[in-house]
Amino acid sequence: MKKCPHCGVSQQDDALFCDACGHPFPVHKSKPGLSRLCLAGFISSTVVMLAILYMAIYLFIIFSDSESAVLFSLFIVSFVVSLSGSIAGFILSIAGMVKAGNKKQKGAGFGIAGVAESAINTIATSILMVYFFAVLAFVSVLAKGYSDKPLFSAPDRPAYETESPWNTETSEDTFNDDDDTGTTFAPTTMEFGSGPEMIRFWSENYNVPQMVSQYIKQNPEFGERYTVECLIIEEGAGSYEKRLDNSLDFPNDSSPDIYVVEQSSALKYTQGDMSMYAATYKELGIDVDAKIKEADIAQYTIDIGSRNGEVVALGYEGTGGVMIYNAEIAKEVFGSDDPSEIEKITGAGTGNWDKFFEAAAKLKEKGYAAVSGPNDIWNACEKSADTAWIIDDQLNIDPKREQFLDIAKQLKDNGWSNNTVNWSEGWFDDMMGKGEQKVFAFFGPAWLINYVMIGNSGGYQPDQRRYQVGQGTYGQWRVCAPPVGFFWGGTWFLANKNTKQQEGVAELIEWITLDTSETGLQYLWANGLVDWDNDPDTVTDKDTVASAAVMAKSEWTLEFCGNQDLFPAFITGNKYASAKCVQEYDKIINDYFKDAAYRYAEGEEDRDEAIENFKTSVYDNL
Repeated sequence: MKKCPHCGVSQQDDALFCDACGHPFPVHKSKPGLSRLCLAGFISSTVVMLAILYMAIYLFIIFSDSESAVLFSLFIVSFVVSLSGSIAGFILSIAGMVKAGNKKQKGAGFGIAGVAESAINTIATSILMVYFFAVLAFVSVLAKGYSDKPLFSAPDRPAYETESPWNTETSEDTFNDDDDTGTTFAPTTMEFGSGPEMIRFWSENYNVPQMVSQYIKQNPEFGERYTVECLIIEEGAGSYEKRLDNSLDFPNDSSPDIYVVEQSSALKYTQGDMSMYAATYKELGIDVDAKIKEADIAQYTIDIGSRNGEVVALGYEGTGGVMIYNAEIAKEVFGSDDPSEIEKITGAGTGNWDKFFEAAAKLKEKGYAAVSGPNDIWNACEKSADTAWIIDDQLNIDPKREQFLDIAKQLKDNGWSNNTVNWSEGWFDDMMGKGEQKVFAFFGPAWLINYVMIGNSGGYQPDQRRYQVGQGTYGQWRVCAPPVGFFWGGTWFLANKNTKQQEGVAELIEWITLDTSETGLQYLWANGLVDWDNDPDTVTDKDTVASAAVMAKSEWTLEFCGNQDLFPAFITGNKYASAKCVQEYDKIINDYFKDAAYRYAEGEEDRDEAIENFKTSVYDNL
């Protein structure tokens, strides 16, 4: 009941006029309010769009390289939010539109937008999840297909590559289990030791677990304290780098305590974009300066592994190069096959190619090629430069690198090579003595002998299951110091600055890179004493190491090289090698320069034109 404002008589609530005096009751008009349901539906759908955006970023950018449990958990949360949010947004928007229509409220537009967004969100979520499960299924099939891959298999002979311009140079990394279609394999995890404390060790090759196994055999107390998990990511197309970068950028429980990098990418982790994650050896508690001096580590190894003068990485291999020459050809052309005499004839240690090319002219007179192809000399030209490619953000062509243009032209015009390409069938045939001209010399580190030349010498006799002197060129080769110092390849070991196992990490790294005792890895490696396959009767290859002190007290003779002790030449080769010109992006620039040298040598461009086009390629692509 309400009272008339004029006479005070009570009236019905819905009365428009007073029954007593006829006075009209006032009419109160209220504006319709905003539909809160419509607004809630719109907001819910908009939040869902943000969740879907994260899912898309994760799937299309991060998913292939990420092993982060946190990122994956966020992906699952985003999926739940998007699914439930889409349903909630749709229901709220519809309910809001109905209520707004009945009560003539504002905000129906938010409801319409919420319904539209919910429909789009549902479709997008469905597409992303189909993609997600399709990728998982594909990866599962790959993993199953390669699960029977042998752990320590290696090809008897590297696969041939198609002949192409001279930018086909690779390193020892070629010898992995990737096939030439680019197919990659799922990471392999192996554990050593049974201790409660975990050390995670990441690498691209299987040498690392073999090292860890050897160390724990020698030091069982280490295995009682630690479990060392070795993750081997033996994949192509930079997958190891991408996974490693992500794990360092977004640390989690599976991030490595120790990680290994190859020479082609080492500077990125020691001095470049990812160097901030590496602990110095001093921070690990290693007396690194004294140990380096005692081990007599080659300077190029130290330079690549140093950040602002502090060592953050060292290796175990020696990859300084030597000249590997054919003794029979040397004796016929120069009257001697003695390494000390050949060093004089070819200008060992002179830092230039003058004497070598004098020798090349004499070799040609007798019908022999000095080298197989221009790339055999490129490594020495490239690594012997005094200045880097980039100085103060400007492209710089060091004279020793520029000289390669003329060297390539000389080799071609004078017939001093067979004009082959590294890792091609012609290159391997020249190692066997089956090329157009028999080849006098190859240039490379010890791995070129052990893992390339021996297998391609023609010396292996399948019926006897052994190599035999006199078959192919097996037994004809010798080594001596090169005219120009260089190195090729290598492996560096780094410790994560965030490791919680500093003591154990330091112990392993020091044993691998600096221990010169007869139980240290480098002595065992140099003398073929690492028990790679748990078979004490298996004979393993001897090899060069980073420590000249270790090589000086060891001996390495090979039938392939006439039972010459090879270590003295490699000690010298390591000392000649320099890394003062090395930069993070060398490989890209090197490829452009080798292309320019190829075009000039083949007469496709004149010298100035080749250099100008090289500069254009660098500026356009870097």
